[in-house]
Amino acid sequence: MATRPRPLSPHLQVYRWQVQMATSIIHRATGIVLALGALLIVAALAALVSGPESWACVSGHAGAWYGKAFLFLWTWAFTFHLLNGIRHLWQDAGMGYDKSAFVRNGWLVSVGSLLLALLVWVAVYAKGGVA
Repeated sequence: MATRPRPLSPHLQVYRWQVQMATSIIHRATGIVLALGALLIVAALAALVSGPESWACVSGHAGAWYGKAFLFLWTWAFTFHLLNGIRHLWQDAGMGYDKSAFVRNGWLVSVGSLLLALLVWVAVYAKGGVA
C-alpha cells in the first residue's frame, strides 16, 4: 500500500479558501493592527504634550497621503474587528451556526466593515476634520 506524504497538520494550501477562513485570519491581523495603532496614538499624545513643534510634525504626517491612508486602514481594521467581534458574541449566544448563516454573516462583516469605515470618513470630511 503506497502512502503519500501529507502535512502534519492541515494548513492553508490544503483547504479551499472560504469566507469563514478569511474572516478568522483578518480578525487576528486587525487585532495586531489595532494594537500598533494604539501605540501610535500614545506617541501622538506624547507629541501633543511635548509642544507645538512636536504636534506639528505629527499632524503633518497624519495629513499627508500616507498618513491618511494609514488612518483609513486603521479605521477599517477597527470596524472589521468590531463587527466580527459582534458576530462572535452572536455565536457565543448559540446563534448563526448554520453553514449558510456562517457564510452570510462573514460576508456581512466583510462588506459592512468597509461601508462603515467609508461612512466614518465621509462624516469626517463633511465636518472638515481631516488636516
